[in-house]
Formats: sequence, structure tokens, C-alpha cells
Amino acid sequence: MFSIKSLTNTQDKKRLLSNFFSLSSLQVANYILPLITLPYLVRVLGPSKYGLVAFAQAFVGYFQVLTNYGFGYSATRAVAISRDDKEKVSEIFSSVITIQMLFAVLSFIVMLAIVFAFKKFSKYWLLYFFTFGLVIGNVVFPVWFFQGIERMKYITMFNVLSRFVFTVAIFVFIRKESDYLYVPLINALGSILAGVLGLWIIFRNFGVKFILPSFENIKYHLKEGWHIFISTVAISLYTISNTFILGLFTNNTIVGYYSAAEKIIKAVQGLLGPVSQTIYPYVSRLANQSKEIAIMFIKKITILIGSVTFILSLGIFIFANLIVKILFGNQYIESVVILRILSFLPFIIALSNIFGIQTMLTFGYKKAFSRILILASAINIILSIILIPIYQANGTAFSVLISEIFVTATMFIYLQKKRILILDVKNV
Repeated sequence: MFSIKSLTNTQDKKRLLSNFFSLSSLQVANYILPLITLPYLVRVLGPSKYGLVAFAQAFVGYFQVLTNYGFGYSATRAVAISRDDKEKVSEIFSSVITIQMLFAVLSFIVMLAIVFAFKKFSKYWLLYFFTFGLVIGNVVFPVWFFQGIERMKYITMFNVLSRFVFTVAIFVFIRKESDYLYVPLINALGSILAGVLGLWIIFRNFGVKFILPSFENIKYHLKEGWHIFISTVAISLYTISNTFILGLFTNNTIVGYYSAAEKIIKAVQGLLGPVSQTIYPYVSRLANQSKEIAIMFIKKITILIGSVTFILSLGIFIFANLIVKILFGNQYIESVVILRILSFLPFIIALSNIFGIQTMLTFGYKKAFSRILILASAINIILSIILIPIYQANGTAFSVLISEIFVTATMFIYLQKKRILILDVKNV
């Protein structure tokens, strides 16, 4: 009979629990605190201006994907493996942060070119400039480092603090529809503040030094993160792009309806994020010790996470009308159907995270992982182009749902062919 006790010693279990609760607090800051402001924002800004802010975030989201590259997993894994070697960790940190800064500069130049080339963007150029602050905050806040050393508690308190300030600032400064510009500005300043404090901890508490990276080191980390980056780009084509494409085909009001419903789904998914982020470096170390033990652990979390997310998804589907009325008011009644279509995404995506990130990436199936997501992206874009002109926001929701089902099912089939039987619960 398999037991988690056989996987790790007491110290490892304490670290896992500590990281889980730290990341849970972090996700509360990232998702629950914004949910407190959401009912207020959607009412004050209205569907049109709220949709415009969401469209700008979707646009800038592409640059966040570029600056993140694949470091959320490749750099996390590199730090996790070498965390006892300070010199090596400094080399990893310096190389990755340098690449991210270079990508940020490139992103800003590209954004400038696009914003001032098209009237749809130039009309609200200041909105896009303020929203780009999220990219800067993303670069200076190396979450991958803290995940790699499994010491997430050091950043949690600062992120919670910055999100708390953001929450208070929304109620103080957003009083009327024309105040929509302050939303991305406040959000960006909070993100940058958390990042600066995070860097301060890294240099002060962990003995990390910035070393001018060599070309070879930069090339190595780019190569290591490449397949995950391609996968992330693919994922963005049926996450970020959905709001963006919807905005191109329709108007800000319809984007507002979709974005409001999507916020609820993302908040639920965000609550599950700590589990994935805590488990990934742990499973990576387990796999280095024993493939069989790692698979047995993955089987256990599949049953646990799958059960919890199914119940959550079912609850969203049943109570969608009540959720929308309480959070957004009657002017967002169009969001109810959208929310019901999207309701089972937490369950579906939780499974694909286990099959893809926790299993396929851990056991080296990076190319297959990337190919599945690229194919899903192509399916999503084709479906979006076909469905959005006919069904508008509902078409976007159906495109996302079908794409995510495809990803989960394909990953499961691939693992079955590789004789990694995640849902074979015998001897678990």
C-alpha cells in the first residue's frame, strides 16, 4: 500500500505545507482581494469602460507572456535542483532576470509601434501605457526564484500588502466612469512595489549576487525554457486572445460581459494555483529519485484535486444566475450564460495541469506538451473566428471550453500510450 510517508521526511512535509499556505495567501491576494473590488468596479465603470480596461489587459498580456518566457517552470526547476549552490543560483538568477529585462524593452518598443499605428489603440494610448506597468512588475518580481528554493513565504507578505493597498486605492480613487485610467495605474504600481520588495529579499536573505551573464548562459536558459515558452504562447492564444479577439470583432460592452464572467472562473482557478506551484518543484525532485514514487504521488493528487474542482465547477453552473446578480448587478445579466458555459473549466484545467505540467514536463515530454497546446490554439482561433461573429461572447466561451477539453483529453491519451496510468488507482 502506497503512503505519502514513504515519499518524504518530516522536514520536506513541513516545507510543502509551509509553501502551500504561503502560496494560498498569495493567491488570496491575487484573486480574492480583486474580487472584493470587482462588484464595485463593474458597477462604477459600466460594461463599456470595464470591457475597455479588460481589452487593454488582454493586449498587454501578450508582452507578459514574452517576458515570462518559460521561466515559470524551467527556471523554477533549475533553481530547485541547484538551490544549495549559491554561485550556481546567482548565475541562474542573473541570466534569467537579464533575459526578462531585454524582453521587456523589446515589448515596450513593439507596444509603442502598435498603439500609435492604429486608431483603435491610439485613442486610448495612456491606458495602454499604464497597463504596461504590469509587465514591469512581472519582470522585477521573480516568483520562479522563490518557487525554486521553496521559500514562498518571503514574498507572500509583500504581495498581500501590495494587493491590500490596491484594493483600498480602488475604493478611494475610482468614483466615476472617467476614472477608468486609474485602474491599470494602481494595479501596476502595486505589482512593481511587490517586485522591488521581492528583489530586496533575494539579495539580502539568500546571498544572491547579480553577475553579468555570459552569452552561453543566456543561450542555455533560452533553450531550456523554449518548449515551455511555446506552450505558454499556445495557451495565451486560447486565454488572453479570447478577450482580445472578442474586442476586435465586437465592442467594449460585450467584452465587459465576457470579462466579468471570466473573472469568476479565473478566481476559482487561482485558488487552485498554490497546489500546482507547490507540487511542481516537489514532484521534480521526486522524479529524480524514483519515477514510480512520483507517479503514485501524482495519482493521489489527481483524485483529490479532481474531486474538489468538480464540486466547485458544478456549484458555479447551478448558481450562475445568483452569482452574477450578487457580484455584478442586473446590467450584467448577459454574463450568466457565459458563466455557465465556462463553469467546468476549473475541473478541466485542473486535470490538464496535472497531466501536462506535473507529469509530461516532469518526465521530459516537453515537445509533445508543446504540440498539444499549439494544436489546441489553432482549434481555438478557428472556432473563435467562426463562432464570435454569430454568437459573440457565447462563441468565445464555447471556443475556450472545446479547446480545454481537447487539451485535457489529448494529454490523457498521450500518457496512456506512454504507460503512465494516472487514473489507474490500484495500489494508490
